[in-house]
Amino acid sequence: MTEPGRAGPAEQGRRDAVEQVSAVRPFLLTEGRVVDGEQALPMETQLVATPEALAQLEQPHLAFERRAIIETCRVPVSLAELAARLKLHLNVVRVLVGDLHTRQLLTVHVPRAAGGSDLDILRRVIDGLRAIHTSGGPGHD
Repeated sequence: MTEPGRAGPAEQGRRDAVEQVSAVRPFLLTEGRVVDGEQALPMETQLVATPEALAQLEQPHLAFERRAIIETCRVPVSLAELAARLKLHLNVVRVLVGDLHTRQLLTVHVPRAAGGSDLDILRRVIDGLRAIHTSGGPGHD
């Protein structure tokens, strides 16, 4: 008998097998492909299933993960939220989304690149916070 809190040999063997399967699974899902850092979609990219994709949900040929992506993207969802909902690594989802986008089953809305205006926005936020602090905050006259 094993001590409480310690795994026996059989349980430890099952854990090791699960860890090996979970390490191999992303490789299988992406067919060994990875996303180039320069071409990676930002995690705030919005995704929406196309009407063609929604029509294909009735077909049995879609793999489980691709079907789950399309079903989740019935409404706009960010890449990061999609990965979290599907409990998949962000880069695995990036590869799968790229496949679906290439097949015109997903519409991808990439946010505008950060520009010089970000600094202006930060300054305005800081000025606004300072104004709240010096005025005693909301509700203080």
